[in-house]
Amino acid sequence: MKTNRRTFIGSGIALAGMAATTGLTSAQDIDAKAGTLTKHVLPNLPYGYTELEPFIDAMTMELHHSKHHKAYVDGLNKAEAELAKARTSGDFSLIQHWSKQCAFHGGGHALHTLFWKCMTPQSKGGGTMDASPIINAINASFGSFEQFKKQFTAAAIAVEGSGWALLHYRKDDGALIILQAENQHKLSSWNTVPILGIDVWEHAYYLKYQNKRADYVNAWWNIVNWKAVNAFYEQAKS
Repeated sequence: MKTNRRTFIGSGIALAGMAATTGLTSAQDIDAKAGTLTKHVLPNLPYGYTELEPFIDAMTMELHHSKHHKAYVDGLNKAEAELAKARTSGDFSLIQHWSKQCAFHGGGHALHTLFWKCMTPQSKGGGTMDASPIINAINASFGSFEQFKKQFTAAAIAVEGSGWALLHYRKDDGALIILQAENQHKLSSWNTVPILGIDVWEHAYYLKYQNKRADYVNAWWNIVNWKAVNAFYEQAKS
């Protein structure tokens, strides 16, 4: 997987390193020479692989979570281990490569962690919008929920190649804004926090929807977890 340009930030999901790395002989060596690192792990889903059907099929969910997201977790641990190794050895000849790998895999881990939480089965309230601060904020920033939904849908469908559509809270003025992310770290905006996102990489929908990204995006609205989005909004404001 290729990367370039700058890191994706603002997720509110901590992206640290791993506990044990090749070339670092002990925990004491890690602390003394490279700094304290954390082992990133694949989070459990808050629902079963079948529970988002018929909108997202079970096979896609299983592959997406257990293979694709897991690869980002492993890639982030590897990249941060290599940077720790560079700090220990003093050899920074591959700093650009491993920094890009941290951005790519770290963005993938952070955004997928957000993505899973932003969905819930219809039987548990998916797609249901009750009166809440996030709905009021959407109306204030976009004029109406329908105008927000149209813009977000258009942004998701129009992502060039692989990437995401994301609703961000902007700290400067408290506004909500819609942004695209190419891959999962390019086109980043500073001083914002993503609170809702849809993955439009083909691995997120191709088994069921093939090349019909618009059908996938439109179906996804039926499983958005607005309670979780509201919680992320309230957290971003604090």
